[in-house]
Amino acid sequence: MPTPENIWEAADLPTRRLAGVALNPSSPEDVLLRLLADGPPAVQMVLCRDRTLPDAVVEAALQHPDTRTRSFFARNPHVDPAQRARLVDDPEWFVRAHLADAPRLPVGGVYRPLPDETVVRMINTYENDFPPAYQQISMELQRSMPTHPDAKVRGWGVGRWSVLPAEIRASLLADPDEDVRERARRHAQSEDPAWVERELPDRTCHARWDMLLNRALSRTVVDGVLTSPVAEGERAAIADNPTLPADVVVLLAGDPDPEVRERIAHRTDLGPAEMRALAVDPDPTVRLALSVHPALSEEERAGIDYEVPADDRFHPWPGPRAPRDPEDVRRDATSGHPLLRRRAALVPTLPPDLVERLAADEDLGVRVLLAQNHPDAPAALLLRSFLEYAHPERAQLTTRPNFPNTGLAAFADHEDPEVRALAALDPQTAPDTVERLTRDPDPVVRAAMARHPNLPQHRLAELLDDEELAHVAAANPALDSEVIHRLVAAMAQSDRWTPPWES
Repeated sequence: MPTPENIWEAADLPTRRLAGVALNPSSPEDVLLRLLADGPPAVQMVLCRDRTLPDAVVEAALQHPDTRTRSFFARNPHVDPAQRARLVDDPEWFVRAHLADAPRLPVGGVYRPLPDETVVRMINTYENDFPPAYQQISMELQRSMPTHPDAKVRGWGVGRWSVLPAEIRASLLADPDEDVRERARRHAQSEDPAWVERELPDRTCHARWDMLLNRALSRTVVDGVLTSPVAEGERAAIADNPTLPADVVVLLAGDPDPEVRERIAHRTDLGPAEMRALAVDPDPTVRLALSVHPALSEEERAGIDYEVPADDRFHPWPGPRAPRDPEDVRRDATSGHPLLRRRAALVPTLPPDLVERLAADEDLGVRVLLAQNHPDAPAALLLRSFLEYAHPERAQLTTRPNFPNTGLAAFADHEDPEVRALAALDPQTAPDTVERLTRDPDPVVRAAMARHPNLPQHRLAELLDDEELAHVAAANPALDSEVIHRLVAAMAQSDRWTPPWES
């Protein structure tokens, strides 16, 4: 079956125009239904996958006879997940597999979970062929899985073993369902140092690394890594392991490898002597790691010669976080350490006074992370962050709720093409400016302006014949309704389009 890339690459100019019409917010319902029923594959693909849809079009997509078309709707991140969920029992595995897989989010998109009953249905009927992606499972269901009345769901809940209270672990080990008990037993085994020692592979592989990083380590295993590691980096791996003996923590705090010392510097069980030594470590990454240690006072942090890298990349947090203690958040937000303030900036429930404080922070990372992650990030902060943070993640900022859409035409002549493209978000950008920017040397700017509703009609008509921009121009909401209907009518007058994989 062709990939989405194959489908788009095979689309000719008339097909790409129709694909733009399929995405045009001004296209009426009857046009969308016609494109869904009779359009070429590329048109059906973008229509079902890349936009919200009227209810009648949703119904038609769910009942569409083509497996591939239904699968595109199953991957649509724009529609209500409850609409996608109606494909849970689709007769074709191809559709069910794409429903189970999380949709590819557009810039600034946020995963929305499937209904809990749909996920439970998948767990019970899809087996392990294509389990539902965790991004599609609500936090409420994830937390309730270990005690869920459905045994198969409880079996999934065993995967949360490391964070489960002792009483829930005990109930899973005594579960009436044999599969749940067996899964719980396997997880419990991983906390037995003797079992880990017995099962630890003697060659480098994923299982060995997982055990060294995360499982309970016997003294024999630890000593083996210290004296005769199987692979480079194993000393650093056990430095992260929470079961590391206290005397080995002391030993590795003075390890000649700075990566080992950096990892040890994060440990909460460091002694005072080790902390003092790491605070003046010759390696700057070690000093930086130690400088955010939770046991330090603000005065002790300030006494460490640390430096926060200036070339860090910052990313929006894509999903829900476990709630943090408000006092801990406030302490971080008012800390003199930029990394702790950055940690506070990630909290989407930050109160207004701290939002105001961090929006004016001197550290670029604090400002950008706040802009990326707080739902009430102010407009001035969002625009400032976009202008100052010249990395790909900046594009997400334009999708935040408060990103300004006025005054952006002032950037139409900016030297940075991504900044010039902001003029496309301003409804007051002058028509002559919009037209000029459709000829901009940068393709991102050209595409953004081809969709601006202030684009003069004569230029919009020209772009419908442009190989590069036809599909974007056809999605312009200012496209005349007569032109939309004429493009769709032309589809019926031409021979049925046959893609190369069907010829």
